[in-house]
Amino acid sequence: DEVGRGSLVGPVCAAAVIFKKKIKKKRLKDSKKISKKRREILEKYIKDKSDWGIGLASTKEIEKLNILNATMLAMKRAIKNLKIKPGLVMIDGNKVPNMKNYKLKFIIKGDQKIAEISAASIIAKVTRDKLIEKISKKFSGYSWEKNLGYCTKDHLKALKRLGPTIHHRKKFKPVHYILRLK
Repeated sequence: DEVGRGSLVGPVCAAAVIFKKKIKKKRLKDSKKISKKRREILEKYIKDKSDWGIGLASTKEIEKLNILNATMLAMKRAIKNLKIKPGLVMIDGNKVPNMKNYKLKFIIKGDQKIAEISAASIIAKVTRDKLIEKISKKFSGYSWEKNLGYCTKDHLKALKRLGPTIHHRKKFKPVHYILRLK
């Protein structure tokens, strides 16, 4: 039922993880390939066994910086929110944020290859989902509790009917297009 890639709503969320205790790495997988219930169980398990940090970039920051730069900002914040400074920061994707005094390395499909990256993606996904569910209670009618702000047919219908909220990413094409029609 998803129409387009990406979320129309809310902040971008990143997480950083350093394992402090032995962890069963085989339990960890790409967060997108795990059910919501399983992610929530794993999130608690990961947090119990690691130093972790969360970083957010707000909808306003996404609009101002663009999604890539806002993602890099969220990553910086997550890394800086760790209690322990990492010797090496491994990042999922093909870019790294600009951070002085940190050794950074990107790993394409890192969430499928590196347990710490998988763990961070699980924490980030659960955190963002909870934020969107909280926002959905204030802005009913968009079915965010079901679509989590992603571009689904139902979300687009609600957006056309109700208009965008302060949480919608107005530069994202479907939202931008609907704004132009009004």
